[in-house]
Amino acid sequence: MPVPTSVESLLSSQNIRYDLAATPNDNDNRSLWHDQHLRNVGAAKSILLQDEVGRVQVVIAANTLLDLNAVSRQLNRELQAASAQELKQFCDANHFQSVPALPQVAGLLTLVDQALLDRDELLLDSGDNEQLIHVQSADFQQTLNDAIVCDISVPLAPLEADNSQADDLANINSAIQNFTQMRIKQRLEETLELPPLSDTAQRIIKLRVDPNADISDLAQIVETDPSLAAQVVSWAASPYYSAPGKIKSIHDAIVRVLGFDMVLNLALGLALGKTISMPKDSPNGELAYWHQSVYMAATIEGLVTAIPRDQRPSFGMAYLTGLLHNFGMLVMAEVFPPHYTKFCRLSEANPHTTPQAIERHILGMTRDQVAGCLMELWSMPEEVVVGIRHQQNPEITGEHAIYAKLIYIAKCLLRQHGIGNGPKVDIPQSLLDELHLNKDKAEATVANIIESTDELEHIASALSPS
Repeated sequence: MPVPTSVESLLSSQNIRYDLAATPNDNDNRSLWHDQHLRNVGAAKSILLQDEVGRVQVVIAANTLLDLNAVSRQLNRELQAASAQELKQFCDANHFQSVPALPQVAGLLTLVDQALLDRDELLLDSGDNEQLIHVQSADFQQTLNDAIVCDISVPLAPLEADNSQADDLANINSAIQNFTQMRIKQRLEETLELPPLSDTAQRIIKLRVDPNADISDLAQIVETDPSLAAQVVSWAASPYYSAPGKIKSIHDAIVRVLGFDMVLNLALGLALGKTISMPKDSPNGELAYWHQSVYMAATIEGLVTAIPRDQRPSFGMAYLTGLLHNFGMLVMAEVFPPHYTKFCRLSEANPHTTPQAIERHILGMTRDQVAGCLMELWSMPEEVVVGIRHQQNPEITGEHAIYAKLIYIAKCLLRQHGIGNGPKVDIPQSLLDELHLNKDKAEATVANIIESTDELEHIASALSPS
């Protein structure tokens, strides 16, 4: 596909010398994901912001984080990222696949990050996902006559660094002290002023480590919580599982459809999810908490099934880790409401990066660190603690690392299909090989999830508070 006509016209009218750099192919001879290629080469990209006054175009490097506070200080305006729908309408109207990284390409007021001008040459998003524009810095600067050049970005690499040796509790306590100046107590759950675990959650956790536990013990616990019981039965009765006949009881759901391990982990995930209230704010386009949980659990269910039987991790632990993978988001929203709102706006403006990088920028810690520490304090299985804590690090090693890697792969696969916020990137073949996962089978797993969207939406809706 050629560079958009309006981009060619702009370059020509300003006598900009340039050439085109094609997007390389991966090992399967497919073009790299646009997000991934921009990031790999540190290309310049555009972000659309808006407020009641109008739209603003911002040009930054794809390996940096847009600092909305810096933009607000520069323009004295409270700008937010355009929604996904508004961005699509803008691109369709201008025949772009993405917003080109050229100032005023659509006649908008444009801010350009000062850091881009420190380079001898630049690669720019052309508006066409299959090629970038290559220019010398002197030529790029010819496009800046009516643009505002200012410092509006933060490097991403330090924010994305996942130090597996970090003292998470010390890191979290330091961040809390810096932002709230509250007295540091001995236990994290006291410091964060979270509600205590429900009786149901505590009983299920104890049941997990009881070697003599049976179906009757589990059914009795679930049945004492009417809301939880209704959700487990609704899950088992959903079209996704295609169970014959009507599900009449928790015992029926366990024996005929879900199995002991599945119901145990499902009930625990639901009980923990009810410990903290759902946030009222969220980034535009982000799936609600239970929708994320359901999609992730279903995807991991398929991935574990695709691993050869003698190489599989514990199905129940993998499923539970997937169901709870985003629990830290609930904690962040509960404990740091103003900072969570700031996170939402930054996330909308930086779809090319991960939530964890933005959280490090705002708070100096991540949701995964908080959730990992809490899971450990609540005596959750070590597999779950490791899986949640290190889900952004595909290179994590050691016991139980496979659970973190399964979440990482599942996230990548779902994002490639437009499910979940964050950059679209390829999954390293070495990671798939390590987990004994065939790439075609992994992709088929997500294809099945997409085909089951209606059924999964039904399950997630049943779990969400009315």
